[in-house]
Amino acid sequence: MLRIALGQMEVFPGRPDLNTRTMLDMIEEARRQKAQLVVFPEMSIPGYLLGDTWEQQAFLRDCEEYGRLVIEASAGLCVFFGNVGVDWGKVGDDGRTRKYNALFIAQNGKLYEDNNFPYPFRIKILQPNYREFDDERHFYSLRKLAQDLGRSIDSLLTPVVLNIAGEPVKLGCMLCEDGWSDDHSIKPVALFHRNGPVDLYVNISASPFTLGKNNKRDRVFARQVQATGTPLVYVNNVGAQNNGKTIYSFDGFSTVYNGKGEIVAYCPPFSNALKCFNLDLDSKGNYQASVSVPGDQDIGSIYQALSYGIDRFTASIGIKKVVIGISGGIDSAVSAALFTKVIGPENILLVNMPSRYNSATTKDLAARLAQNLGCRYTVIPIQEAVDLTIKQISQTPVIDLQGGSQFNLSVSPLTAENIQARDRSGRILAAVASAFGGGFTCNANKSETTVGYSTLYGDHAGFLAPLADLWKHQVYDLARYLNEQVYQREVIPQKTIDIVPSAELSYEQAVDEGKGDPIIYPYHDYLFQAFMERWHRATPEDILTWYSQDSLEENIGCEPGLAGRLFPGPREFIADLERWWRLYTGIAVAKRIQAPPIIAVSRRAYGFDHREAQNGTYFTAGYLRLKEKLLENNI
Repeated sequence: MLRIALGQMEVFPGRPDLNTRTMLDMIEEARRQKAQLVVFPEMSIPGYLLGDTWEQQAFLRDCEEYGRLVIEASAGLCVFFGNVGVDWGKVGDDGRTRKYNALFIAQNGKLYEDNNFPYPFRIKILQPNYREFDDERHFYSLRKLAQDLGRSIDSLLTPVVLNIAGEPVKLGCMLCEDGWSDDHSIKPVALFHRNGPVDLYVNISASPFTLGKNNKRDRVFARQVQATGTPLVYVNNVGAQNNGKTIYSFDGFSTVYNGKGEIVAYCPPFSNALKCFNLDLDSKGNYQASVSVPGDQDIGSIYQALSYGIDRFTASIGIKKVVIGISGGIDSAVSAALFTKVIGPENILLVNMPSRYNSATTKDLAARLAQNLGCRYTVIPIQEAVDLTIKQISQTPVIDLQGGSQFNLSVSPLTAENIQARDRSGRILAAVASAFGGGFTCNANKSETTVGYSTLYGDHAGFLAPLADLWKHQVYDLARYLNEQVYQREVIPQKTIDIVPSAELSYEQAVDEGKGDPIIYPYHDYLFQAFMERWHRATPEDILTWYSQDSLEENIGCEPGLAGRLFPGPREFIADLERWWRLYTGIAVAKRIQAPPIIAVSRRAYGFDHREAQNGTYFTAGYLRLKEKLLENNI
């Protein structure tokens, strides 16, 4: 029987001092609970998403120093932990000191070493280089090291043999992506098994929350375990880390699988906790009762990830008070309800900023929301300032200093709308946030962010965009969840959920007349999602192909037959498709590059998770041929 402690800890990126303190405390607690093996996450000492902090040699030396403290604390037990492994005598592909994403094993005050491996630590084999991950930029992989040594990967993937309570225990040691080998030519679990026997697999990870990811991991790991009949321990961290533009919450969900692939123990998500349990290696844990685990695909999981991310991110940057512009609409209401729950109503100031276009309906809804949440509230009208700005622009001459001629600029309706949006955010919210001693939010959702339905330096501004990885239908789902499950009363007025979503920047957007946004969310949410979130991202060529094959709704996931009801024929469908594609690949890119950080919850979030360049709009040759054919047949 092996007594194992799962060290599911909050990792503070770039703070090896804080992380080591947590680890030392957990090691002492594990010792009190008679644990024989303590397992900490990947990069548990330095943190993982550090940008180019990895290029600082002083930081690398610091990580080594704090790693030595963990090694010294391993008296009487065995400690697995993640840290950067540094070879000061060699360089990596970037010409800097060679670094490895490494798993260290300490026992009785010493690092584990064997003659088969070139370093006193194990090295990540499969380095992810997709989504938010950029391992190849900084770390040397075991695959490259094997080439340097003239050895096969197979020969290096031998089990670690530890003496625990007088008995040899053989462990297959992996780091995060090494367990996600389905799409890789190298299969670490299979290679360990071939070089075995293996008594237990250990996977230390730094794996951010993504909707549905844990369910997928359970299926992937269960298949590997079933194929070998060997139990597996997976330890992940909690906390929040970011790469500048995108913020990731880490949910932990550390899990133990028996030899049949069943879950026999796990740590609750988003919790900083040490969990000890006994694993019967003789039976491969197969006689231990399996446990059911909560799913991670519902709106409750989104709420948990967002609220946790807000809490950790605001704490990390020192924001204790938040100003939110509320319009009476759904996005600002959900944002206000989220922040109020996380940092308290006394630290929230809600600001309604009406112009002549704001209806009594939405002004009343904004006041009711503030009353329901118990937040500070103020109303600051903007019409006088907007009128002054329009007057200044239209009545101040522009002079040609060379020829002496002059003319006046005219303010178009669109420009007037943008002036309102910028007055609210760039002038009022920024100044109010400064006076209140906090920051102000951007309330944009993912649908708006996709096509740039926002104003630069206006409603596009803020220190954080908490909803910008949620499609509009998810925002509505979250509103209902906040009322029913979180607050268990109606804090977001039902009418806010029911009224047409509208920017209320002109009489053409009058909510009382049912006039709202140009985005038809039940359809465009799914169209935009196909552009952005699919693993092989869809282009107009794909969309038009599916449309011509009558399989569009099936492929993008919206209501069956919806496109046919919205668009009378191919001409209207194509015009709509090209309108949004031009925005998505055009001005919206410039806006996204200047957008506030986003909290990620989906399979792909804007920011560093969705790397894009300002290249302009392009339509493939296949699309143009298909478009011509459809329009010819429709004449």
